[in-house]
Amino acid sequence: MFLIAAAGFAAGSAVGADGIDLGQATVVIEARSGTGAESMAATVLVEEIERRTGIRLAVASARPDGGAAIVVTTLGGGAARNTESYTLSSGASGPQPVVTIAGASQRGVLYGVGAFLRRMDWGKGRLSLEPGVAIESKPASAIRGHQLGYRATANSWDAWTVEQFDRYIRELALFGVNSIENIPFQDPRNNPLMKVSRREMNRAMSGICMKYGLDYWVWTPADVDLADKAKRDELLTKFDEVFDDSVTLTGVFVPGGDPGHNPPELVMPFLEDVARRLAVKHPKAKVWLSLQGFDVNKEEAVYRYVEEKMPGWLGGLVAGPSSPPIARTRARLPARYGLRLYPDITHNKICQYQVPDWDQAYALTLGREAVNPRAAEYARIHNRYAAASDGFISYSDGVHDDVNKTVWSALGWDPSLTPRAILIEYARLFFDPEIAEEAADAMLALERNWAGPLTENGSVEATLREWRRLEGRAPRLEGNWRWQMNLLRANYDSFVRRRLIHEAGLEVEANAALAAAGRIGADKAMAEAEAILDRAVTAQAGGELKARIVDLCEKLFQSIGLQTSVEKYHASGAERGAVLDFVDYPLNNRWWLEDEFKKVRAMAGEQARVRRLAEIAAWENPGPGSFYDDAGNVAKSPRVEGDAEQKAETFRGPEPTYWWWDNGKSRARLSWQSTMWPRRMVYEGLDPAGKYVVRTSGYGKSLLSVDGVRARAAVDGTGMGEYKEFPVAAEHLKDRRLVLTWEIPDDEGHLNWRQHSRLAEVWLLKRE
Repeated sequence: MFLIAAAGFAAGSAVGADGIDLGQATVVIEARSGTGAESMAATVLVEEIERRTGIRLAVASARPDGGAAIVVTTLGGGAARNTESYTLSSGASGPQPVVTIAGASQRGVLYGVGAFLRRMDWGKGRLSLEPGVAIESKPASAIRGHQLGYRATANSWDAWTVEQFDRYIRELALFGVNSIENIPFQDPRNNPLMKVSRREMNRAMSGICMKYGLDYWVWTPADVDLADKAKRDELLTKFDEVFDDSVTLTGVFVPGGDPGHNPPELVMPFLEDVARRLAVKHPKAKVWLSLQGFDVNKEEAVYRYVEEKMPGWLGGLVAGPSSPPIARTRARLPARYGLRLYPDITHNKICQYQVPDWDQAYALTLGREAVNPRAAEYARIHNRYAAASDGFISYSDGVHDDVNKTVWSALGWDPSLTPRAILIEYARLFFDPEIAEEAADAMLALERNWAGPLTENGSVEATLREWRRLEGRAPRLEGNWRWQMNLLRANYDSFVRRRLIHEAGLEVEANAALAAAGRIGADKAMAEAEAILDRAVTAQAGGELKARIVDLCEKLFQSIGLQTSVEKYHASGAERGAVLDFVDYPLNNRWWLEDEFKKVRAMAGEQARVRRLAEIAAWENPGPGSFYDDAGNVAKSPRVEGDAEQKAETFRGPEPTYWWWDNGKSRARLSWQSTMWPRRMVYEGLDPAGKYVVRTSGYGKSLLSVDGVRARAAVDGTGMGEYKEFPVAAEHLKDRRLVLTWEIPDDEGHLNWRQHSRLAEVWLLKRE
């Protein structure tokens, strides 16, 4: 709740057009709590002001006789008061300007300091706050946190020092975070970038949380066979070590799956053993469980266990990626237990909240963990589910999603905030108040860069121009890692777009050369096509942007340990934000065509070679009266309708799967690397007397219906790149319209998702 009121000032106070001048204020610690909460909050206040302004404010235990004062204290008691609440006010005590920051607890005081820092006006050598501020605020959600796992999997944290974790956790708390979740032992790999051991960092992170009065959680999957007693005992020993090393511990989160494949009859007794050991060292801490990857039977087994035993050690259940619907879990979970969200705010594809209408060119180059400010989208997602839960601790694997963390943090406190308002405070705190609104809009523009077909999104270039303009206005931010991340995205997006336009044009030219094979010969046609396609390398579009991208990747590695390359910066895998390794990935079918030309040259007979080249040339342009759709490519699927019934938990219809083959460097045709089962495809204005065939490519089964009637395949290829063909009966053409629909095969549940049937391309071919 926010309450803002006016307050008057006596004549002669240090209040001008720019607000209350606090450049020489004294920070007054009025210690009432007996816990030292006020002192810690005052230390944060003084250090953060100095970091931004260069001003080191004096600290005292009593108000000075003259001059401005910033009073840091605790609120009075009261059973009804939220222990995390705070008040922030600016007024006058006689001629003396006074800003008062008061919290109901150690956290409350720290949150009040955060509110002041986000609101103050500052610059080098100056500090002020507007008069008449009167704010009383308390959080909407009880749990507000983020996972910061110190492990090799992360794309930045494994390169951090203890001091960097301290700073980042503090900065999260300034936006209202009360929980930090570590990953103490999963993924035992040692990255050469690690400054300290896993165990040393585990101790440190627990200590940092205690220092700031925050809750400390651990994510500890049971990713061994719990039926194997030796492995089970070894895992319990790891839990003991974590409990011993933690100076404070609030929650132990064990995911049921992802990773882990143990059934509930093994998981629940294991959790009982974990809880017994936990209670010895941390009697107030609770164990939490997610149902990720559980089918209906496993889910039901957990609900029955909880309902029948009502275990006192269980804090509640966690809803994350691949979990049952939130509403169903809340309905079955007894009211005494909590329901915590575990939203994936870190990934862009093959994830819980895939970027909607994402161009395949981005998926191929930016991948799963690129810098991804998605403020508007995540605000909608947070507010859809916040009231159904007790809060969240997000899934994150690096700082690339820093904006998303801030959005969730702020909305966890106050869900009425707009994304733009949150980003303005973000920019005021971390960039500069003078450019805060412009920077907020520029971050929102980065989110729009990812919406829809890239070649048609001219705002990508406008976004780059805006970030370049802001660079010119704020050269002092050159070393700011948050600033650098936004600049990287602006330059990368534009570079990808320029390359896409250029390389798509080259493929059109190459196909024209191939189409002439019957006239000039197959060998000459392929040679001309290869020369055209090579211009993607010899005359690359946007070369100056690539140099800037390389420069920013180096700067980000130095400033925050962001690992944008496996070889150069020790990223743990190509999917883990290694965008520099994909900056030149072909955005046309150049690699596939090179491989096809080798096959064509090996064919016997000129006629066969010419015929194959003609087929390749006409692949996406099958001729008058015929149609082509690349089902998973938003830029090449005009007949795919996406207004399907939305899925629970994501409120979206069908989405493409962007496949990850050959460690992201697949030479397969691009249309095979993004697949999707559309709700339906619609064709209008057909020839009622024509003869049509539906041709598809994909993998496995294709349960196609034409105008609601199941079609039978005359050709039934099942491998990727092989065709299925379905003749269209004449009666379906009478209205000059066709509607194609698909049923997703329901007998593939026993298969890994990578072996499920999928649809890549659809042709409607008019035959003579």
